[in-house]
Amino acid sequence: MSRVANAPINIPNGVDVNVSSDNNITVKGANGELSFKINQLVNFEIENSVITVKWNEADKGARAQAGTARAVVNNMVDGVSKGFEKKLNLVGVGYRAQVNGNVLSLALGFSHPVEFPFPLGIVIEAPSQTEIIVKGSDKQKVGQAAAKIRAYRPPEPYKGKGVKYADEVVVRKEAKKK
Repeated sequence: MSRVANAPINIPNGVDVNVSSDNNITVKGANGELSFKINQLVNFEIENSVITVKWNEADKGARAQAGTARAVVNNMVDGVSKGFEKKLNLVGVGYRAQVNGNVLSLALGFSHPVEFPFPLGIVIEAPSQTEIIVKGSDKQKVGQAAAKIRAYRPPEPYKGKGVKYADEVVVRKEAKKK
């Protein structure tokens, strides 16, 4: 029995959840609107601001899909009510970030600045030259945008220079000895 799928999802005030007949779920809230097509093996029941997941207990594939669908819908409810954010730090001499309109401009030690256009539904802020905050209501898009920014210059293990997540620990290697 899936432990993830058994947990109910509480719907906060100001969030509207609709399940259509073709298993498409739509969640609307203060931070926007998200929709997701659910597998046919899984059903959602909405009662008294609580969403519960139902599936055929005999089908192992349905059990796996129920846990996945519940996690996705819970992230959608959290995203439209609170939103998600990822923080990145630039470590290195001359590494800078600057927001120009809908483009993040990064100076990462290359001969040219790296231009990263904002994906749809994502807001990127640079409170200081070495900090980047990626915000949005879709958890997958926020994580993907942060991963793309980090991929331009991932942290290297000798000096720790590069773009890293704020909570990431870079394991440092010992330098060559003479």
